Amino acid sequence: MHRKSIMLVTLPAAFAFAPAHGQAIRKANPPTVAKPVAAYSHVAEVPPGTRLLFLAGQVGNRPDGSLPESVDDQAVQALENIRLILAAEGARPQDIVKLTFYVAAKPASLAKLNAKRTEMFAGTAPPPSTWVQVAGLARPEYLVEIDAVAAVPAPAPAQ
Repeated sequence: MHRKSIMLVTLPAAFAFAPAHGQAIRKANPPTVAKPVAAYSHVAEVPPGTRLLFLAGQVGNRPDGSLPESVDDQAVQALENIRLILAAEGARPQDIVKLTFYVAAKPASLAKLNAKRTEMFAGTAPPPSTWVQVAGLARPEYLVEIDAVAAVPAPAPAQ
């Protein structure tokens, strides 16, 4: 008969493997490069034990299918669509680790978009972002499309 010894080790809280929701993503701006020119971080680190969500590019369609005319309003609605998709998956905007903006028309002002980003990322560092001006999107009336990647803690395995 073989006997196995089991040793239990209690780790300090600093070594916890299941960090609080949204708190595990580290966003930073290294001092070795220029500060971001807008509201974004240069890097986001996704810890082990997370579930990655890759969102399809979102255009500015409202839930009823209508589309705002201005690029500013389309961008704000696209971000709201991202927020709603994340909520349906049990995630929050603070869980976003990357945003990519594809714009077919440059906004006259970024005030509305910046206000929406400030609202979405209140209390946390904004995610890394990329802004790409393109010749066109899937349909001519679409002036902006935004895609996102988010990371949320993976559910605990069933016992």
